[in-house]
Amino acid sequence: MKRIVFWFDVISPFTYLAFEHLPQALEGCSYEVQYRPVLFAGLLGHWGQKGPAEIPPKRAWTFRHIAWLSHTLGIAIDTPATHPFNPLALLRLSLACCDAGGTPNRHVVETLMRHVWRGGADATDAARLRALADTLAPRRDPAGDEIKGELRAWSNEAVARGVFGVPTFDLGGRLLWGIDALPMLRAALQGDAWFDGPQWDSAAVAPPGISR
Repeated sequence: MKRIVFWFDVISPFTYLAFEHLPQALEGCSYEVQYRPVLFAGLLGHWGQKGPAEIPPKRAWTFRHIAWLSHTLGIAIDTPATHPFNPLALLRLSLACCDAGGTPNRHVVETLMRHVWRGGADATDAARLRALADTLAPRRDPAGDEIKGELRAWSNEAVARGVFGVPTFDLGGRLLWGIDALPMLRAALQGDAWFDGPQWDSAAVAPPGISR
């Protein structure tokens, strides 16, 4: 059985859709998933990028695209009342639901994802966050220094591994980014020889022409 490390931030609609679609996309494959929270804004800052919601035409396309994916995949999605929002409280809550050094299970991540992406409410509303914490009953204090340090550590590790966006799937050191990469992930799990040949490495070394 192979392990998939699923790097996620609940702020990303593509991460939500990929999370919901994962069991169907990988049906029949032998795998286990470890869910690791990462602050998407931190990735953007490190790599010098803007988020798709920060560029008006790209924002419009992004939400049209996720509406289409929701339609074609049969996955319910509702844009939260405000987006982007600060996801720190939700990411920290995910870690507070497990022991020190651990990672949240699928139930916890599902609950957080659906809190954000179903119903169209404010994801960071204080009353909703309190109700969410009551539902999940975290083992540790989500606002404690220990949890804050763990989230920083996971985010730093993600950067060190070359993660630049979410969702990212890490399969044996190979990073596959985005919901569009799920067919690649499935092929790799099934032992497609392409991943063991020269193509994986050679495709990544196209020389840059212009740098700015």
